[in-house]
Amino acid sequence: MLATSDIRDVGGGSYGDPMTVRPFVIDVPQPVLDDLRDRLARTRFLDDSPRRPTSGMTSTYLRELVASWQSFDWRAREAWLNQHPQLLADVDGVTLHVVHRRSADADAPALLVMHGWPHTFALQLAFADLLTDFHVVVLSLPGFAFSPPLDESPTEQRLAELAHTLMTDVLGYSRYLTYGEDISANVSDLVAATHPEAVAGVVVTHAHFLTQDEREATTDPDERAFYDRMAAGWYEQAAYAHVQGTRPDTLAAALNDSPAGLLAWLTEKLVEWSDTPAGDPAAVERRISRDQILTEATLYWVTQSIGHSFQTYVDGGDATIPPVDVPAAVFVQRHEHDNPESVARRFYRDLRVFERLEEGGHFTVAEVPEAMAERVRTFAAAVGSGRPRSLER
Repeated sequence: MLATSDIRDVGGGSYGDPMTVRPFVIDVPQPVLDDLRDRLARTRFLDDSPRRPTSGMTSTYLRELVASWQSFDWRAREAWLNQHPQLLADVDGVTLHVVHRRSADADAPALLVMHGWPHTFALQLAFADLLTDFHVVVLSLPGFAFSPPLDESPTEQRLAELAHTLMTDVLGYSRYLTYGEDISANVSDLVAATHPEAVAGVVVTHAHFLTQDEREATTDPDERAFYDRMAAGWYEQAAYAHVQGTRPDTLAAALNDSPAGLLAWLTEKLVEWSDTPAGDPAAVERRISRDQILTEATLYWVTQSIGHSFQTYVDGGDATIPPVDVPAAVFVQRHEHDNPESVARRFYRDLRVFERLEEGGHFTVAEVPEAMAERVRTFAAAVGSGRPRSLER
């Protein structure tokens, strides 16, 4: 298998000493792909269990996906991925995989884009491609895809500092906009809160949540109703987070050995968390195509990164995040449609936009890329991003 420690970089180049940046291309060895197809062909399927609880996966849909994965043209997807300029950047002793697509306009605004779990950088590229008038940086978080894991706990504070150093000291942007989803939403907020001198604005689709103590203390009826609803629905979906946080190695051993199991584990969350009707798993493909789903699964498989991706659930979360003073645009995604504006206004102290999206769930920029690209463009024009430093070549 192609482990993250075996990733291949090509060429050379520097953005300034001692931080180095090396061009990178994805080139999965053919034996890895052959082994994947062989394992898929030998999948032992199970029928749905009696009285199975509703989830984002069924035996029927999994069989369809596995059949598609067996004939999936990875080389075509690999070529598409490699159309996006990719780098391996050395940042404070850590190697980060980055897609860095510069605009033809040197004075274009810079935008940092970060993914969460269970997706990778690849799911956000269609959105990035629409922003040709931006310098777009799509970061692979440590332990995901082609970014090797940290030797330390991947705390939100550590990830925020790595992301900021990447944008400023390595890539040379004196000011930039930031966006995060899922586990990187807090990271994005932390970057904005702790580096206001460099962050021109923060774009948010996973708006800040009150702490548990704040939730218990609030007397606002809308705030209480939202957090009560979230808590009531969490029990039925929380098993994945509990096992990833308490038994990560045991789960990873199974998923790293069974591509069908890995596919089921990842896709269930793509289904449940996207803005699609419940009860029909295949409906996810109205938002996230089958090619995109299989690309995500293949990236996890060939890099053997599923176990590393669990580390943020073990010891990475619950940072204390100070309020954000830089301009903010909050676009509330559908799964948090009733997230109170009052909380956003207390936390994002310079809130320029608060909008409840009519479409788009947890993976917002992948599900509605055109709508989000236009919103980001409008927000950037309104707040200005400042003139980025000349990029060192």
